[in-house]
Amino acid sequence: MATAEEMGKKQRSISVSEFFEKNRHLLGYDNKAKAMLIIVKEAVDNSLDACEEAGILPEIYIGIKQLSEEKYQIITRDNGPGIVREQVPKIFGSLLYGSKFHRLKQTRGQQGLGISCAVLYAQLTTGTPTSVKTSTGDGKTHSYQIRIDVAKNKPIIMETSIDEDGEQWHGVETMFTVEATYRENKQSVIEYIKQTAISNPYADIIFDSPNGRVEFKRGVSRLPPEPKEIMPHLEGVELGVLMRMLENTTARTVHSFLTSEFSRVGKQSANEIMLNAGLTKDINGQEVPDTKYKPSRVSDDQARNIIEAIKKVKLMRPPTDCLSPLGSELIESGLMKELNPEFTAAITRSPDVYRGWPFQIEVGLAFGGSIQGHNLLRFANRVPLLYQGGVCAITKAVNETDWKRYGIDMNKGNIEEPLIVFVHIASVWVPFTSESKEAIANYDVIVKEIKLAFQECARKLSAYLSGKRKSAMLSKKRSIFERYAGETASAISLITGIQKSEIKQMIMDLIDNKWEELNGDSVGEVEGENQEDGSGSSESDSDEEESEY
Repeated sequence: MATAEEMGKKQRSISVSEFFEKNRHLLGYDNKAKAMLIIVKEAVDNSLDACEEAGILPEIYIGIKQLSEEKYQIITRDNGPGIVREQVPKIFGSLLYGSKFHRLKQTRGQQGLGISCAVLYAQLTTGTPTSVKTSTGDGKTHSYQIRIDVAKNKPIIMETSIDEDGEQWHGVETMFTVEATYRENKQSVIEYIKQTAISNPYADIIFDSPNGRVEFKRGVSRLPPEPKEIMPHLEGVELGVLMRMLENTTARTVHSFLTSEFSRVGKQSANEIMLNAGLTKDINGQEVPDTKYKPSRVSDDQARNIIEAIKKVKLMRPPTDCLSPLGSELIESGLMKELNPEFTAAITRSPDVYRGWPFQIEVGLAFGGSIQGHNLLRFANRVPLLYQGGVCAITKAVNETDWKRYGIDMNKGNIEEPLIVFVHIASVWVPFTSESKEAIANYDVIVKEIKLAFQECARKLSAYLSGKRKSAMLSKKRSIFERYAGETASAISLITGIQKSEIKQMIMDLIDNKWEELNGDSVGEVEGENQEDGSGSSESDSDEEESEY
């Protein structure tokens, strides 16, 4: 029997790199086809984020070359601002290193795991270091061969060099050699790039696949507005986080801590919180907030009181300039550019909040044209979500929407129309269900906002389909009248003695006049429906939501 001392000798800590080396499935690397997709996705996401933050229209190259049966070389290159020399090893060679985790603004990356985990997967499956080239536009190109010291979670620089050829380029080029499988299906690299081109219509993307080159040209030449960084909101702060922030704050008083380290907390709100939390002093027999109370004096019980006090104080919602929605114009441009439909509609909902984090829902619909069948496109901060659709809040909202109300044919709960549904959630912190960032958690407020967005956008499609079907019905009636015009003219000619050709012309003129009259009425009705349905008012949305329940 082992003693406690012997068992204690076997205990040791592990690094985050060791953990994910054994549990790579948590990051999505659970099969070889998906592994290739994730590596491309992480590199492209970083490129798009860097270009947008620098105000550069993205130009991205992706190349996949097969080296052997299950061994591939993946190359990505962008025209972003590049990476300063000192940061390259840390970004690519240390897990959980990055700038996005600590900033509250809309970005594609969040955890600092993406690109460094791709380096880890490459060395795990092929033992090959990752090649990185970068330039900031100063005429110098810095090249690295990087691996990860798994035990220490630190970069190992196998080789480095500087090329001072004076070439004035800026950007990053990466090359991974990995064990993977290349396929072209609904959950493949080519599908990811196509959906990325839809949700980022301002990007030029070239893809050299094992099956040939595909180019996705930009549809617009302007970037969405750059989101701004905000402070955390008190409604989203939990007890443990508050206690840690109180320990580390540089604020001299609790009052200044509340007003300077959280968004939308003014002096009056801070006074109310302190008063309700019992952080007070007595002045002439009256309890007033102690505005000089030091953070170091706050006990665990007082911190709990602050959390409870926050629930009693009406705080302003967090600012929404930390979000950068695509907007209807960019959504429709992306759908038209890649799908070539006969009709598109898009809406952007007003921002809402979950757990103190602001978020915004956008929905686009593309109908007919080159579209074959129904498909749901899910996006989070402009990144396509190709896996785990069954557990995603977006899928739940689609399934709970009564599409028949909007003239969409259904069969056993499935949409039976050539219809593409585009859904985008923009947030400073997207509530993914796992580290692999493949599905959105089912928060009630998020599901409700998605459903309201569907209803608002579907009304526009309903008006279009109504006008289209009415026009088709009138055309059918006209063809019937025209078909029998000759026989009718012959019969009337026998009765009246008037020439058949003259009578037929009179009938055709009558049909034309009646057709113009009916068409005018039809257009007027459709325009009226569009005016009513396109209002997008919160009152109409709420009425529809109530009627649905």
